[in-house]
Amino acid sequence: MTTHLLEVCVADPQSLVAAIAGGGDRIELCSGLELGGLTPSAGLMRLAASAPIPVYAIVRPRSGDFVCDDADLDAMLGDIDAIRAAGLAGVVLGASRPNGELDLKVLARLLEQAEGLGSTLHRAIDLVPDFAEATEAAIGLKFERILTSGGVHVALDGVDNIATALATARGRIKVMAGSGLTPANVGALLAAVPVDEVHSSCASPGPASSAPAVRLGFAAETRRRTDPAVVQAFKAAMGG
Repeated sequence: MTTHLLEVCVADPQSLVAAIAGGGDRIELCSGLELGGLTPSAGLMRLAASAPIPVYAIVRPRSGDFVCDDADLDAMLGDIDAIRAAGLAGVVLGASRPNGELDLKVLARLLEQAEGLGSTLHRAIDLVPDFAEATEAAIGLKFERILTSGGVHVALDGVDNIATALATARGRIKVMAGSGLTPANVGALLAAVPVDEVHSSCASPGPASSAPAVRLGFAAETRRRTDPAVVQAFKAAMGG
């Protein structure tokens, strides 16, 4: 039976602990999951550096698209230096041109700054017009892996584009599927496209801890945090 790696995306200290306790294989560390993930704080990176599994931190200084101007690039280069200084294993990068194609110049500069660290190309690839071309570009840039939903909201609906990436990769780069995956549907995804890795927050919903915080706009009415039981259920559904 093929073993598929599970990367758990976490954005707070409690979720970090839960991902490790549940048996996650790697951590993607970020903040602002509700915005698609932003660069984590220095304190969270320092805490994650002691994790017994590899931790990759996303490099994304703002929400919105992935088109980078000079100010964005300067911030991202500084974030990479902070990730290295914290002792984390790798970075999660992405940059787009206005037409959705990968911005190869920016990505090459970011990877140069991140030399010696592991590297994931994030879901900027889901905006590209040609998945085969983008996968070849990621290989040429020497990324370790790409994270993709196949260009749709739920990865299970994007299996055609994920299959294109996987066929183009031919073992030269890992393909990781993510977005909208659950223990209930990950088996169907893996049956359709035997990707190397799977990505999920493995979260379960819960009530906000403070009604006054909700009233003042400091918190949403519900919160989602990584749940070790969901991590374990993912691993079981993946055959691990």
